[in-house]
This record gives sequence, structure tokens and C-alpha cells, in this order.
Amino acid sequence: MSERDEFGAFLIGFVVGGLTGAITALLLAPQTGEETRGVIKERAIELRDKASTSVGEVYTSAETAAAEAVKRAEALLAQAKETAAELQKKGAVVIEEQKAKLSHMQSKSDSGAAAE
Repeated sequence: MSERDEFGAFLIGFVVGGLTGAITALLLAPQTGEETRGVIKERAIELRDKASTSVGEVYTSAETAAAEAVKRAEALLAQAKETAAELQKKGAVVIEEQKAKLSHMQSKSDSGAAAE
């Protein structure tokens, strides 16, 4: 989220700086008012086109990053499910082994108690 805010601030600074520089250069240039207005209009159109191109590139980049994040999350989820299934199987085996040991110990103690 912070990167998005930083980029937004950069983009606004870029646009404002570009407009300020263009207007200053045009106002100080030795041209008629009509020529200056025409140049300002052309520069504004160019700057708008550059800004929309930059925004489009950032949007595409963000979509790509989001798609990659989703793919990584899905892969991690699948891996977690697989690991959980393996641990469940191992846990079931350990429980059965412990039941068998307990049963074996109980039968030994029962046969030892019967011998007395």
C-alpha cells in the first residue's frame, strides 16, 4: 500500500513539475500570445498522454504482480494441504502403534496378575 502512495505522490510531482516547467519556458519565450497558447495546449496534450501511458503501465504491472501473488498463494495452499495430509497419516500410524503397545502391555500385566 505504501508503494502505491509513493508512486501516486511521484506521479503528481511529475505532472506538476512538468506543467510548471513548460509554462515557465513558454511564458519566457519570445512568442505572441496566440502562439504561446497553442504551444501550451500541445504540451498539455503531450503531458496528458505520457501520464496516461505511465498509469497504464503501472496498472498492467500491478495486475501481473497480483496474478503472481495469487499463483504463489495457491501453490503454498496446495503444499500446506499435502503436508497436513501426510502429518495426519503419520499421526494415525503413531496412534495405532501406541494402541498396540498399550494393548500388549495390558495383556502382559493381565497374564502376570493371573499367574499370581
